[in-house]
Amino acid sequence: MLYLIDIHHRKIGFEYAKMDPEAKVVLIQDGVFTTAAELPDVPEVFAVKEDVERRAIAKRLGDKVKLIDYDELVDLLMSNKVINFA
Repeated sequence: MLYLIDIHHRKIGFEYAKMDPEAKVVLIQDGVFTTAAELPDVPEVFAVKEDVERRAIAKRLGDKVKLIDYDELVDLLMSNKVINFA
């Protein structure tokens, strides 16, 4: 399952993602302000590269987060069931 996470619903989104052993989390918009310490322990965490660059916070996310562009986001959206917390 793919979890789209913005900052406003981050806490509950992460709680749901932690219960899913196959969770993929995508940080979008202001969700990219999440620190590495706040990230849930899930198999894959992504952040939209353009959102990260606009906010100049690439180092804040740490090594666990893979940056993706909008084309890659669309591919993830089309190939996964999506739960939106944005």
